[in-house]
Amino acid sequence: PMIPETAIVMLACARIGAIHSVVFGGFSPEALRDRIIDAGAKLVVTADGAFRRGKPYMLKPAVDKALSEGCESVEKVLIVIRNNEPIEYIKGRDYVYNELVKNESYKCEPEIMDSEDLL
Repeated sequence: PMIPETAIVMLACARIGAIHSVVFGGFSPEALRDRIIDAGAKLVVTADGAFRRGKPYMLKPAVDKALSEGCESVEKVLIVIRNNEPIEYIKGRDYVYNELVKNESYKCEPEIMDSEDLL
């Protein structure tokens, strides 16, 4: 969704030299699955949900469904808690962004990259 953490994660990926791909939050689980497979993603960053016209809607269930349909490359899911609706967590795969960043340092040495390297 259009939240500050989206830009933060994108910039963090660029800083450490990780390739990233941003997708529309309204994709169906099938469309999301196809993009995850095409990218060979190891990590998916999502939010528990977001708000549309002032009402909450869920994002994490679509990610769970997509990952259950053949996204073997994904090792971890990082979840930004946005609307505090109940969600299912898969132990060993799902981690809460809001909790992980609390104890992290703001210092992160940038990866030296060539100008032609993918973002």
